[in-house]
Amino acid sequence: MMSDLPKMKIAEARDAMRRGELTSVELTEACLGAIDAADALNAFVHKTPEIALDQARQADERRKASEEAPALNGIPLGVKDLFCTRGVPSQAASKILDGFRPEYESTVTRQLFDNGAVMLGKLNMDEFAMGSSNETSTYGNAVNPWRRRQDDAALTPGGSSGGSAAAVAADLCLGATGTDTGGSIRQPAAFTGITGIKPTYGRCSRWGIVAFASSLDQAGPMARDVRDAAILLQAMCGHDPLDSTSADLPVPDFEAALTGDIRGKTIGIPREYHMDGIPDEIEALWAQGRQMLADAGAKIVDISLPHTKYALPTYYVIAPAEASSNLARYDGVRFGHRAKLAQGDGITEMYEKTRAEGFGNEVKRRVMIGTYVLSAGFYDAYYNRARKVRALIKRDFDEVFAQGVDAILTPATPSAAFGLGEMADADPVQMYLNDVFTVTVNLAGLPGIAVPAGLDGQGLPLGLQLIGRPWEEADLLNTAYALERAAQFVEKPARWW
Repeated sequence: MMSDLPKMKIAEARDAMRRGELTSVELTEACLGAIDAADALNAFVHKTPEIALDQARQADERRKASEEAPALNGIPLGVKDLFCTRGVPSQAASKILDGFRPEYESTVTRQLFDNGAVMLGKLNMDEFAMGSSNETSTYGNAVNPWRRRQDDAALTPGGSSGGSAAAVAADLCLGATGTDTGGSIRQPAAFTGITGIKPTYGRCSRWGIVAFASSLDQAGPMARDVRDAAILLQAMCGHDPLDSTSADLPVPDFEAALTGDIRGKTIGIPREYHMDGIPDEIEALWAQGRQMLADAGAKIVDISLPHTKYALPTYYVIAPAEASSNLARYDGVRFGHRAKLAQGDGITEMYEKTRAEGFGNEVKRRVMIGTYVLSAGFYDAYYNRARKVRALIKRDFDEVFAQGVDAILTPATPSAAFGLGEMADADPVQMYLNDVFTVTVNLAGLPGIAVPAGLDGQGLPLGLQLIGRPWEEADLLNTAYALERAAQFVEKPARWW
């Protein structure tokens, strides 16, 4: 049935197309139909059916012409609105970029298209990737396809890559791009029962991705399982001379690394992640994850990451500081939204009114925090001190890996998905606490992956996180593959949209 085609995994669709049992056009048309039927999720905010079908036809021709077509040839994907896509709205979910259509393609999307991928459209997200619930978007909230067992309240798909997570979980596309600055791939993946990996900082080019915090941002894939994430990551990685932070390192065959054999591997369990107030269900799932990896032949050891307790405040000094600098370019002069000016207004008034109208409250909050910590008299007290603590956080991980630990197992989130609007009146710090298990990975520049591992008492998905050694995504993916096979998470949201 055509309606079942969007439920296929990337590897399944690739193999079916290689056998001649399926065309990209058929698969793409089925996905476009699923997207049109799922407007209630508000996941896709710029649909590109003409581009998608044209790319699908090209992919089918490419396959006919060569048996060596790439793994992603003809695979329909969604693209987070943070990635600049030539001729297609790329707003970073912000009013201030209203009408912006880039004349260039981000390196990551160009590489995906060179590999034959099909773009179904642009995906919802938190404005400028600032948020943990996809509630700061100029397009409105993205909605999690999952529901609690006892009520129909709309739940967050997580953030900032909430649209990407919702689209993959709801079978609207076979995979999606995300970005992760403090957990924005891994947290929404855990909230929606899918897999998401943030590679080592520098593994994927940041060129053409709208910047939030340049020393923390990293692109990565979101998919239904570890194998699909490996296939996507393969195409997204690689050295890019346009990005000075891009690593000139060979890209391994990530899919070939998926043997599931982790015998002899050492998995660290950080004692500092046993935090006050974590639900018993999260602790129980973490314990089950440890047992699963032990049963697969891994050695489980307790480790210490003593500076973990400083990670959130360090992150929320460094990230806003970099954001305040990066977002200074949005002023209404060259592109995007420009406020209407009154008689006698000058350029200063234009800047002020444009930025006041164009930025949402969360972005304004972070820009003001960032400007404050970078200002004269506070730079040393806040920003410089945060940079020093960041170095200590990285050193904690370096020391653990030097002791022979191959990967670190932690919870992915401190809870399951919460209701949209439930934190609207809360202290913003309560929202920031959603990143408590993920921000250390960005501060240290390490690879991290979220794998769905179970359901909570309300029937919502919960994920576990694995943190790997720098540049060893292949080994990390294989450990995640072993965990995935042991967890056997196959649950899907009940269709209501």
